[in-house]
Amino acid sequence: MVSEYEIKKQICEIGKRIYNNGFVAANDGNVSVRINEKEVLCTPTGVSKGYMTTDMICKVDMDGNIISANGNFKPSSEVKMHLRVYKERPDVKSVVHAHPPYGTSYAIAGIPLDKAIMPEAVIALGNVPIAEYGTPSTEEIPDAVAKYLQCYDAVLLENHGALTYGPDLMSAYFKMESLEFYAKLMFISSQIGEPQVLNNNQIDKLLDIRRGMNLIGKHPGLCCNEDGSCIYNSNNLAQKESNLNDELIEKIVKEVTSKVLGAIK
Repeated sequence: MVSEYEIKKQICEIGKRIYNNGFVAANDGNVSVRINEKEVLCTPTGVSKGYMTTDMICKVDMDGNIISANGNFKPSSEVKMHLRVYKERPDVKSVVHAHPPYGTSYAIAGIPLDKAIMPEAVIALGNVPIAEYGTPSTEEIPDAVAKYLQCYDAVLLENHGALTYGPDLMSAYFKMESLEFYAKLMFISSQIGEPQVLNNNQIDKLLDIRRGMNLIGKHPGLCCNEDGSCIYNSNNLAQKESNLNDELIEKIVKEVTSKVLGAIK
């Protein structure tokens, strides 16, 4: 069994990673680990995640009450968001919140990460929705995030950042890396041209691979209703692309028609 001290060291290490990778600036971001059914270790507020030491890590109960905190250190003001994840998802043991530039830019633009552009993203995350905006440090963000917890392990926070979670600290952190890499590729490929999305058959094969891996956690491709309809699958993606194409065609037709009629007059 890993000691609390070792977990605190791991939290400090992940704090350095998110800081050094530019996922946060100054004192932004927060990390937590649920060590048992009643206690959570979390990063302190007002401290750069790149310069934390083990004595700064705080411990709270599942209601956010402080169990232990050294000196003037206090738990992150956004610990409410972490606690909601733990309460809604018993399988989750760690939560990471950061502001990765590309992922956060999509959250600010109101664009979810929902294009099947690479196998790794489809298998690991599926797609990443956007939870509606909430005032930081209030229950608004936990309430917004709660809507997505049963089918996703990664969520963008509108005009705010990103949230990832998993069965252990490294898993939660790597999902943040995967989210940011996905967003970066989406952005770069969109600058070069129109991203080529995987077809139905390719996506279905990747979802089969995901099923066979028996990974712990939630995935929209495996979040299905009794009738077999899933939140994320090849048919839904194809339908979305079809709808977008229809809308674009309709818009072009209207513009061309307007110009032609204007020329005739």
